[in-house]
Amino acid sequence: MIPRLKTSYDKQIVERLMNKLSVKNKHQVPKISKIILNMGLGEDASDGKKLKACVDDLALISGQKPIITKFKKSISNFKTRKGSKAGAKVTLRSYKMYEFIDRLVNIALPRIKDFRGLSAKGIDNSNNFSFGVKEHIIFPEVNFDKVDKIRGLDITIVTTSKNKEGTIELLKEFNFPLITKKN
Repeated sequence: MIPRLKTSYDKQIVERLMNKLSVKNKHQVPKISKIILNMGLGEDASDGKKLKACVDDLALISGQKPIITKFKKSISNFKTRKGSKAGAKVTLRSYKMYEFIDRLVNIALPRIKDFRGLSAKGIDNSNNFSFGVKEHIIFPEVNFDKVDKIRGLDITIVTTSKNKEGTIELLKEFNFPLITKKN
């Protein structure tokens, strides 16, 4: 079954973005290519039970099994060893990506305490949007009673946009609550 947001993108959002960005070809319209969810654990990664709880929570949030990330370098100040476990991450594409965006924008983000919107400063030089969530329990799939510790979650939305304005317009069409301050 095709997600609601995917059909909306194909039928309505592409046309609106063509008008806003003054693009003649629909293939030049920016689109979301993938979403990466990352949960770093720090010192908790060495504990097998905490790592398994983190992986289970991330699997519930994303709908697919995360991979366990490892440190690439040893850094004594951070007490990390090369090859030891660092956290978990998931890359979402296609239909699962659109379903995740739908749940994120309509259910999870409004559940954040004192939420005023996402800063548009999270757009990097590659025109991808990254932001962090302090509590992973904002997602309804995670059972609050079974969570041993509230953890943070990094979300990166990778786009095919050529400039920051295209990324901002694309995210606004997906109803992301972006705050763009103008001087």
